Amino acid sequence: MGGFFGVAAKGDCLFDLFFGTDYHSHLGTRRGGIAVYDNEKGFDRSIHNIENAPFRTKFDKDVQEMHGNMGIGCISDYEPQPLIVRSHHGTYAITTVSKINNTDEIVNTIFSNGNSHFLEMSGGDINPTELVAAIINQKDNIIDGIHYALELIDGSLTLMVLTPKGIYAARDKYGRTPLVIGKKEDAYCLTFEDFAYRNLGYDDYRELGPGEIAIVTPDSVKTLVAPGKEMKICTFLWVYYGYPSSSYEGVSVEQMRYNCGASLAKRDNVKPDIVAGVPDSGTAHAVGYSNESGIPFSRPFIKYTPTWPRSFMPTIQSKRNLIAKMKLIAVHDLIKDKSLLLIDDSIVRGTQLRETTEFLYASGAKEVHIRPACPPLLYGCKYLNFSRSNSEMDLITRRVIARLEGTENVSDEVLKEYADPESPKYDLMVEEIRKELHFTTLRYNRLDDMLASVGIPEDKLCTYCWDGRE
Repeated sequence: MGGFFGVAAKGDCLFDLFFGTDYHSHLGTRRGGIAVYDNEKGFDRSIHNIENAPFRTKFDKDVQEMHGNMGIGCISDYEPQPLIVRSHHGTYAITTVSKINNTDEIVNTIFSNGNSHFLEMSGGDINPTELVAAIINQKDNIIDGIHYALELIDGSLTLMVLTPKGIYAARDKYGRTPLVIGKKEDAYCLTFEDFAYRNLGYDDYRELGPGEIAIVTPDSVKTLVAPGKEMKICTFLWVYYGYPSSSYEGVSVEQMRYNCGASLAKRDNVKPDIVAGVPDSGTAHAVGYSNESGIPFSRPFIKYTPTWPRSFMPTIQSKRNLIAKMKLIAVHDLIKDKSLLLIDDSIVRGTQLRETTEFLYASGAKEVHIRPACPPLLYGCKYLNFSRSNSEMDLITRRVIARLEGTENVSDEVLKEYADPESPKYDLMVEEIRKELHFTTLRYNRLDDMLASVGIPEDKLCTYCWDGRE
C-alpha cells in the first residue's frame, strides 16, 4: 500500500508535513520521502529507507533544514518517492499510491512517442511513480496529463503533484483509495488517512470523489475535473488496512470492525471461555464479538510494539513469518486450560495463523476457534498492493480448491460455488482449511454481513478479492 500527506500553507509547512506524513507509517514498508517548494529556493527533497527505523528518526534532521510553504510527503511500500521531475510542464514533485497492471503496454506506448528511457530500481522494475510522471508528460498540460493517467492505468492511481502554483490532487477514477482535504485558518492539507490532520489543528473540509482532480493552494481548493458517479472503494481498508481512528466515506474504521465482530457473533454457536483478537486489526473485531455475545474479551497475547513493525512490512515472506511469531508475547494465565475464540482480520496464506494457533496450544489452550473478520480470499487483489505475491496459489483457499478439484485451473463458475456460503463446496473448502491449520472450528464472516457492517451502498464497495466481481 502506502500513504501520503500534503500541505499548502501561508507560512512554513514543514512541521505539519513531517507529522502528517509520519501518521501514515502503518501503511508503508520501505521508503519515506518529503518534497517542498519555497518561493525563493525552489524545490527540495529528501528520501530515506525506513525498513529498520521509524520515519521520524530518519527525517528529524531534514525537517530542521528544509523550508517551504507547500509540500508533499509519503510512506511508500515499494518505490522511492516523491520524485522531482523537470518537463515541458516545468519542474514538479509527484507522489502516488498506485498499482499498475499494464506497465509494459504503457512503457511501449511512451517509447513510441519519443521517451528515451526509464531508470530501473534495484529489483529491475520501473518506478511506478516515474511511470505516472511520464504519462502526465505526454499531454500539453498537467491537468490533461493527470486525467490521461487516471484513464490509462489498469489498476488504481491516487496522486499529488506539487508545483509552484499549488498541489494538484487526483483520486483514483473508481475511488479505490481515499483522498481527504482538511482546513485550518492558514492552510489546507491533503491526506490518505483523515485522522492524520486532527492533532495538527485541521478540521474536516471534504473528500475528493472518484476521478476528481483539484488544485489546492494556501487560499483555496478548486475542482478542475468533476468526480465521476461510479465508486469502488476497497472494503479491506476498513477490515485491515485502515488505522482505527480513520474514517472513509464517513464510516469509522473502529465502528465498522465492532459491527463485523457482532455479525460474526450473531451467527455463531460455540461457547468459548474468552474472545480475543490477533493484534492489531483483529482486536476491534473481537470487542464487537464480545459485546454482542456476552463472552468476555481478553488479551491472551500482547504485541510487542516498541521495536517490531507490522509483519507485512518485510518483503521476504520468511522474515514476515518470523516477525509475526516473535512480536507476540503470551500471557499464559489467560491461555492455560482455556477455550479461546480468536478473531483475525483475514486468512491469506494461513502460515501466520497456523503458527499462532500452535503457539496457543503449546501454551496450554484447550480449544482454539478461529473467526476471520472477512470471507475467504479467493482472488489476488488487482487494485491495491495488498501482497507482492505473483500467484493466486499462494492463497490457502486456492491451494485447497486445487486439491479438491484436482487442478489449479479452476473456472470462475466453480470459484463462485466456493464463494457461496450456502454451497456444499464452500463447506468442504472451509473444513479442509480448518484441518490443515489445526483449528478447533473455523467460521468465516459472510460477505453480505461484512458489507452491511460498512453501511454504505454495496455497489460502491470493491469485493473483487472475495467474489471476483470487478
